Amino acid sequence: MESARIDRWLWAVRLAKTRPDAAAACRAGHVKINDRPVKPAATVVPGDEIRARVNDRTRMVEVVRVIQKRVGAADAATCFIDNTPAPPPLAAIPVARRERGAGRPTKRERRVLDQFRAGQF
Repeated sequence: MESARIDRWLWAVRLAKTRPDAAAACRAGHVKINDRPVKPAATVVPGDEIRARVNDRTRMVEVVRVIQKRVGAADAATCFIDNTPAPPPLAAIPVARRERGAGRPTKRERRVLDQFRAGQF
């Protein structure tokens, strides 16, 4: 059975942009294998479930194939099953708009805009 270092595997399957980024995430406790925090030298085997927070995004993947070297994106996608839940939809934020060519806002309109931006509306 093949195994690989977790920092190298995260880099090889393109979950981390660089290997130092993957190692730093491991050292900071942002990478877990089967719900246990790991160091960069921890080994990965097929069947492991990995939870990694890299670049402000948490990914939950299951290892299907272990690779040592970085491969193309299409090949890398076959090395894991992505179980990451879909992000929640962003709430629509109302935007204050003025008609084009309406000129500068009056004092009253400016106060209303300031209240709107401050969230008092």
